[in-house]
Amino acid sequence: MKIKLAILLLFSGFSMLSQEQLSLENLNDFKDPGSNWKIVGDVVADRNITVHTHQDPEPINLSKKEKRRQKKSKETIHPIHIQPGTGVLFNDYSFTQKDHLLSQWQHGDIKLEMEILIPNGSNSGIYLQGRYELQIKDSWGILNPTSYDFGGIHRNWEEEPSKKFLGITPLSNPAKAPGLWQKIKIHFEAPKFNDSGEKIANAKFVSVTLNGVLIHSNVEVPMPTGGPISTEETAMGPLMIQGDHGPMAFRNIKYQLLKESQVTLSDLSYITYKGDFKGLEELEDAVVSEKKSGELIDINVVHAEDRYGITYTGKFTIPEADDYLFSIGYTGGINFGLDGKTIVTNNSSEAQENLEQTVSLNAGEHLFTLTNIKNAGWRAPRLGLSIATANSNPKNFHVYDSYPPHISSVSPISVTAEATPRMLRGFVSFKGNEERLSHTIGLGTPEGINFVYDMGSENLVGMWRGTFVDATPMWHSRGNGSFKPNGAVQWTFLNQPLAELADLQSPFPKTGSAPDFKSNGYTMNPVNGLPIFKYTYKGVEVENKIYPNDKNTHLINEVSFSQTGKPNWYYKIASGKAKKLSDGSFDVGDHQFYVKVLSGQEPIIREVNDEAEIIIPVDGSTIKYEIIW
Repeated sequence: MKIKLAILLLFSGFSMLSQEQLSLENLNDFKDPGSNWKIVGDVVADRNITVHTHQDPEPINLSKKEKRRQKKSKETIHPIHIQPGTGVLFNDYSFTQKDHLLSQWQHGDIKLEMEILIPNGSNSGIYLQGRYELQIKDSWGILNPTSYDFGGIHRNWEEEPSKKFLGITPLSNPAKAPGLWQKIKIHFEAPKFNDSGEKIANAKFVSVTLNGVLIHSNVEVPMPTGGPISTEETAMGPLMIQGDHGPMAFRNIKYQLLKESQVTLSDLSYITYKGDFKGLEELEDAVVSEKKSGELIDINVVHAEDRYGITYTGKFTIPEADDYLFSIGYTGGINFGLDGKTIVTNNSSEAQENLEQTVSLNAGEHLFTLTNIKNAGWRAPRLGLSIATANSNPKNFHVYDSYPPHISSVSPISVTAEATPRMLRGFVSFKGNEERLSHTIGLGTPEGINFVYDMGSENLVGMWRGTFVDATPMWHSRGNGSFKPNGAVQWTFLNQPLAELADLQSPFPKTGSAPDFKSNGYTMNPVNGLPIFKYTYKGVEVENKIYPNDKNTHLINEVSFSQTGKPNWYYKIASGKAKKLSDGSFDVGDHQFYVKVLSGQEPIIREVNDEAEIIIPVDGSTIKYEIIW
């Protein structure tokens, strides 16, 4: 059983309403900001020029005459350009301007998200509570990231073994190219202390996602990392952004302060049953094995691995009226009722999943029942229940062994390209949910540069770095025919990229709407083992080659034609707001990715149906361009 969309929308809705967003109209949310911190309208960082950072040698004091001579001998290159306005927080780092930035407010447990633009070679860090650093660094193209790379949890500099912390490496490296906006989401739990001030729980990064990819999950940080505001751990502390390592830009900073749940459980008791139960209703006539009271839900009290049933009853005391998210994890079948009403149910004996439902509750006592059966010897006994609100962490009402974390319903089925390229036909949801494409091919390379090609439109629709794809949705059980890229996908655009247009205000045809457009499959290129896609448009044969560049950092798209001299033909290479840069490339979608034409044609930027596009006139010569993300 899948979580209903309405449930997800409800929970998402009240979660978003509880977020605070820094206005970035001024620096009022920060404490005594140094002169290096500025509010600007936009930052454009040249991806080809490395900026000055703390690793550079300190500048030498020169005389006026020496400065004039140096200025004449070497033209000054500015890697970063600032546009006036508001909405972007910029660290205008220099050797003399390099203060850290601290928030006016303090936090304990927190959910934090923001977009970050990293210039070439730059470096910074986000310090939760001013003490636990998540590294921010230009790590584009790093195959084996360390704790020093983007998303790493930084080490400290202590030498005494009991005080030394060596950092934590991110699970993967979904970092984008320098000068592009990258999105990070952090769920952090502060260290916990008892009434005597003794620490009873370490700080923890519950989850960190970078560009939509999970890079940390439930990792503890036992002590402050390097460069904290203090080595003394506390329950509350300010957010700090490092300012002394290099220039950096931030926008769309949102946070959600979380508190400990005050929901309590009482009057818990359970009844166990033994038998080959196939449905929950069979417990009505079953013989009771044992009746007892308990303090927390614990599936181990059935004293069996399989062929059992159990019913828990108890009372939740809700401290205040709010929307409460109930999460029930289990194997077998489940029914959870609250105040006499069924909240979630799955009348099975062999399922394994986590069900969630949001319920609006008034303050006071609420009676519940939780029934579980299992008749599936290949699954381990599991039963857990947690409750959360938009402003509180989930609180578990089960013992650890009853439902340990990281329970997965199935083992993932991964497809990798280890020695040679791999291809996989399947369905793909464009941008994750916008439109389901049915004629797509995923292509993975040993270098980890992967892409999805839509043969319905003969178009490159997405690309990513990683270990190719997760084919579990395709091959597990009956499957749904789709695969999931193992990485942060940079999507391009839908529909046919090649067309004869009546004028420059005409849109490109939608997939399947051009009768004179025919796919001819593909052949394999013996040089690199990658496909050469072939199609025909209005009698012209077209070949499309897509392959990694020489440094394996991004993709090159090469399109050749069998005829020349076709008037009013155009090829679309990008969709989205575009700006031409000094090196001839284009910044697309407000610093989302770059495209650069390598074959000499002059691109045209146009707007059709409120959508900006970059198109190239087709004269029959080969079109070759690179996509950098």
